[in-house]
Amino acid sequence: MKTIDLSIKIGFCQLDELSEQEQKLINGAISATSKSYSPYSNFAVGAALLLSNGTEIRGANQENAAFPVGLCAERSAIFAAQSTQPDQSITTIAIAARNGYGFTKNPIVPCGSCRQVLLEMEDRYKKPIRILLYGTEGVYVINSVKDILPLQFVGESMK
Repeated sequence: MKTIDLSIKIGFCQLDELSEQEQKLINGAISATSKSYSPYSNFAVGAALLLSNGTEIRGANQENAAFPVGLCAERSAIFAAQSTQPDQSITTIAIAARNGYGFTKNPIVPCGSCRQVLLEMEDRYKKPIRILLYGTEGVYVINSVKDILPLQFVGESMK
């Protein structure tokens, strides 16, 4: 058996190093955390995504006592965008999170379900989605969900 090496490269920068539009999107994700309903985890997540027509859509995590029926902020925003503007691709998504101590020091990453949904959106529109992950110490910049999900279950991989 041989070993296959998979590696990724992501950017890391300070918020003020990003474009004005990207800073605005991250601030949208930060603001969206206030719309979170997270009484069980006390972990509020906000997402803001930019559509190809310039529209910003926000989402926040929504918890439920029956834990499997909650919804992450990323999918909340994506599904809202798909429900209202299905002809518009997603160009960028920004994600921020806070707990009882404030915003997270390190950026948080999308869960596996959210990565799969983002991958499906990239495959659907045949365009990469730029991912901006906010932490108070800096921002991870990822050029495609494929960079954080190198083994994929979508499109060509299913043939």
